[in-house]
Amino acid sequence: MITAQQQEQLRGWFSGRLPDDLFEELAEVTVDREEITVIGRIPGPRPVEDASPAEREAAVEGRIQEFRERTRDARIAVARDAEHRFGRKVSWGVECAGRRALFTHVAAPVMTRLRQPERQVLDTLIAGGVARSRSEALAWCVRLVQRHTDDWLTELRESLEHVQRVRAQGPDSERQERQEDEPTADGE
Repeated sequence: MITAQQQEQLRGWFSGRLPDDLFEELAEVTVDREEITVIGRIPGPRPVEDASPAEREAAVEGRIQEFRERTRDARIAVARDAEHRFGRKVSWGVECAGRRALFTHVAAPVMTRLRQPERQVLDTLIAGGVARSRSEALAWCVRLVQRHTDDWLTELRESLEHVQRVRAQGPDSERQERQEDEPTADGE
């Protein structure tokens, strides 16, 4: 696990190492044991009046592709330095006109042990056509959790606060209050 300070140092290194004209802004630098992902904002295409949504989407796609091709050599040079320094592969992505696109990035294998009920969940996703394999089904589950993390964590925190309030009203809290009110051996 990377500490907040290490994350800040990593982001600072990329901020200093990236060519000034590569991105409008360094949007995000994330890291895990295998990979560092660097995402920057690039300018969107010039708006065309009366352009259809399909035309606007195609223009953004074209801008992202143009950026990827034009900056390949500069990104490779930075990635080589970072991979040598940090011992992780570097992946790239951009945000353009509200769309995020990741370029080639690491798909790392993860070993896990699942009991039968958990395997049945994966097998149901396969039978339902959501996934082609248990590996793909597990990745689907992780993406689902990732998408709802904020909602679930907020709900979990609220539940924990509720549990703390209920515990404070329970019989153990009365016993705790009595113990605090009783004099100690030294008379206080």
